[in-house]
Amino acid sequence: MASLLLSTRSTPTFSIYSSSSSKLAPSSLIRGEASVISRAGGRADKSLSSGKRWGWKARPVHGTSSASIFPSQKSFIVNAASEFPLVGNTAPDFEAEAVFDQEFIKVKLSDYIGKKYVILFFYPLDFTFVCPTEITAFSDRYSEFEKLNTEVLGVSIDSVFSHLAWVQTDRKAGGLGDLKYPLISDVTKSISKAYNVLIPDQGIALRGLFVIDKEGVIQHSTINNLAIGRSVDETMRTLQALQYVQDNPDEVCPAGWKPGEKSMKPDPKLSKEYFAAV
Repeated sequence: MASLLLSTRSTPTFSIYSSSSSKLAPSSLIRGEASVISRAGGRADKSLSSGKRWGWKARPVHGTSSASIFPSQKSFIVNAASEFPLVGNTAPDFEAEAVFDQEFIKVKLSDYIGKKYVILFFYPLDFTFVCPTEITAFSDRYSEFEKLNTEVLGVSIDSVFSHLAWVQTDRKAGGLGDLKYPLISDVTKSISKAYNVLIPDQGIALRGLFVIDKEGVIQHSTINNLAIGRSVDETMRTLQALQYVQDNPDEVCPAGWKPGEKSMKPDPKLSKEYFAAV
């Protein structure tokens, strides 16, 4: 079973964009390696999906053209073990190949520990329909995430070669164009399994999104069915709220909170100040 990060306070030894990590050996590219890191630092062959069933069923989506692309988009059961990622738990570490700036690189999640927040999102497949709208939307807003000291990482089960071809395709032709963040290859599906977003009988990931703080802890997660795209605005708002309460641990953010708006004290008496003002 895949374990969690070695330490939430470990200091990364290099940036994934350093010259030392920008090139990969051809053999590793052909294999499409992606691995979840075990507590001892080795690779875990058994995914988190090998345990008991989690009795959650995704409802079928009707009336969408995606049925022809995802013909088995019906109710299904996602497998999970007792340690599948939950909000408040440490994010499963991984090291995988990715495409960034027209090059093949390696990305290791734990390299961000102590440095940056991470938006980690999964999407089903390259060269599809909803996926490029999400991927380019995050890229177009990347500078805003950068100001919040946050990295964005996209993941699918496609190879780095597919990612590269998609990036090299013009947006008007359904491609991505240049992206501001890495697209990770999860050919082995180990990352998708570790984050419990893999649809077993289809071999692709649901639209899972995880907000991971600088300590490597999952603070927010959402999972959409295949035909439903995600909101960059809501992801940004959630990230800003998370950072606010971490900077102000004696306060909480009410529904729809945005920077500059009134927060509240989690206290029966002190919270009345907020309710009296709204």
